[in-house]
Amino acid sequence: MEVSFSKEIEALRLGAGDTFHGEGILAITKGLLQSGVAYVGGYQGAPVSHLLDVMVQAKPLMDELGVHVEACSNEASAAAMLGASIHYPLRGAVTWKSIVGTNVAADALSNLSSPGVTGGVLIVVGEDYGEGASVIQERTHAYALKSSMCLLDPRPDLGRMVDMVEHGFRLSEHSNMPCLMELRIRTCHVRGSFDCRDNVASAISTRALMAEPAGFDYMRLAHPPVTFRHEKLKGDERIPAARRYIAEHALNELLPGTDAAHADIGLIVQGGLYNALVRSLQQHGLADAFGAAAMPILVLNVTYPLVPEQVADFCIGKRAVLVVEEGQPEYIEQEIATLLRRRDIQTPLHGKDVLAAAGEYTVEVLTQGLLSFLDLLPLPPGQGWGEGAAQQWLAGNRTRRDAVAKQLDVPLPIRPPSFCIGCPERPVFSALKLAQLDSGPVHIAADIGCHAFGTFEPFSMGHSILGYGMSLASRAGVSPMMQRRALSIMGDGGFWHNGLLTGVQSALFNGDDAVLLIFKNGYTSATGTQDIISTPDDDMKERAVDKQQSLVDKNQTIEATLKGLGVQWMRTVHTYGVAKMRATLNDAFTSDFNGLKVIIAEGECQLERQRRIRPWIAGLLKRGERVVRVKYGVDEDVCNGDHACIRLSGCPTLTLKDNPDPLKVDPVAVVIDGCVGCGLCGENAHAATLCPSFYRAEIVQNPKWHERLLHGLRSTVVNALRPAERIR
Repeated sequence: MEVSFSKEIEALRLGAGDTFHGEGILAITKGLLQSGVAYVGGYQGAPVSHLLDVMVQAKPLMDELGVHVEACSNEASAAAMLGASIHYPLRGAVTWKSIVGTNVAADALSNLSSPGVTGGVLIVVGEDYGEGASVIQERTHAYALKSSMCLLDPRPDLGRMVDMVEHGFRLSEHSNMPCLMELRIRTCHVRGSFDCRDNVASAISTRALMAEPAGFDYMRLAHPPVTFRHEKLKGDERIPAARRYIAEHALNELLPGTDAAHADIGLIVQGGLYNALVRSLQQHGLADAFGAAAMPILVLNVTYPLVPEQVADFCIGKRAVLVVEEGQPEYIEQEIATLLRRRDIQTPLHGKDVLAAAGEYTVEVLTQGLLSFLDLLPLPPGQGWGEGAAQQWLAGNRTRRDAVAKQLDVPLPIRPPSFCIGCPERPVFSALKLAQLDSGPVHIAADIGCHAFGTFEPFSMGHSILGYGMSLASRAGVSPMMQRRALSIMGDGGFWHNGLLTGVQSALFNGDDAVLLIFKNGYTSATGTQDIISTPDDDMKERAVDKQQSLVDKNQTIEATLKGLGVQWMRTVHTYGVAKMRATLNDAFTSDFNGLKVIIAEGECQLERQRRIRPWIAGLLKRGERVVRVKYGVDEDVCNGDHACIRLSGCPTLTLKDNPDPLKVDPVAVVIDGCVGCGLCGENAHAATLCPSFYRAEIVQNPKWHERLLHGLRSTVVNALRPAERIR
């Protein structure tokens, strides 16, 4: 049972006269339907996962509108879908996480941008940049520049964001250029409201099919020699057409400022940073509670292409202009500086000289940058920029942080992300830790996915992460140089995304002596547990006699694919069997077989397992049927306080408490509430020959009459044997 988006789907049905309330990313989704989108595709990834998730689950609504929705195997296949808009007047939208997803899609995007599009194309990318990011710190802007794609960066206001979706399609059709729309984490999750319009069905759709294909037109191919003509069209026709549309429809917003005394100072800001900028101006007393700023602001809801006349008109006559551009290099600042100098406009331009060169532009960062910028601007004696209030606010933040640190007496401990409680991947890393005690340290090529948490303590495993599904390919240059075999790790999501071709096929073709560990948990778990081709289907789940059993073994697609490719050494091991996994890893490291060795670690994603079994258990309890729940614990009288179990597991429910024995000072291990009964703690104790302090208990709800009788007899005997001083 996957996450339900029933409430979000109902919001997509709102029409004219209704008001939408909710998050930014769902507002974008509604905007797509209001714009008459014909097809939607993508690959899930924060912070835009919900767009595709909601569309997939809203199949009845999509069928009513004739919208085709495709959950793609990777970002490249999503980008390739947009080829439908090259010949046909079909509005298409795709989505993925950037920058990593845009890297994967780059080839298709280049070959789409060269011939240009007829139907409007909108690519919604989650710009995962800054403090909350989970990927490398780069920007989508470079792709817009190199491939001549419009780049939208809407101001975080739901009404404006939805309008920019519609304008994005029109801008694409007007200029024949694909449009990228970057949405930062804060923009995706900003909450608000907007007045809805009716959803629009595309003139050509799954409910209104085309009778004939388009005629052959060599000019519509990204193929030499016409690609040379395409390059000329970009500069001569497409970009000028885009600039005209941007100017005519006022996509960029000019906010004149409320104080005439500050009219000679200008701020140019990316649309997505507008809210943070206004909040920082408020700290200086240069904006009111409603966001009206004292000085003029040019809000770039379209950051590429810029409209030279618009920027020039804004800068002429100003004492100074500050460009607020997050990330590096400063593409926008450099372009503005160039176009000003070409027009011999000598307005002083500032940006990265006073603002942080890299990192997320939070309100605090912008407030500090504004202090530096305003210090450059002289004022008459006795006047100030409100820097006193801003400095006081910044100092207050520092004081509060220092006060917390002083109260704690020690710095806050680092709390990296970790596996979920009961995650089927944690025991594999425990086994790998033990296996290296036997075979020696090995080079481990890590990968993107939940298993990347193995790079954190207590495991600290992984020498490189080169891309989703790229682990086996990334060890190709290492393993021939190592005495011991290298290990590559990938998930089933990474396997289907890129690992099958870039890793497995290449290793088999080259006859590499490699070890590949595939986590088969049944879903692309790290992106929100979306289904993949090796996910157990609904029939498998319904036919399961015991709802608590793992279902991932029911789908053998990965195994069949590997056998079909010619993998000869393959082992499947249940992930919670630590001792068996340890032995299998040692076998792979030391086997006489010279070739690709694949270990499939099979264990269903615990989140999906709990979503599946909890409603089932609730139903049993409601009917008064017998239910058994497993709980693990630690006998505090036996625990010796060594804590090797914790260092080998890292489970959040296995922690410490004060020793109840007054003669002992070391804390003892304890299993707290939240344990899902996966059994890893006991498996580790057995596989690593640790102390015998772990016990397994069964909690029976709605027991049978004979179980109640037996429990009563047992309790009587136990109490009789218990020493008198221990009885309470």
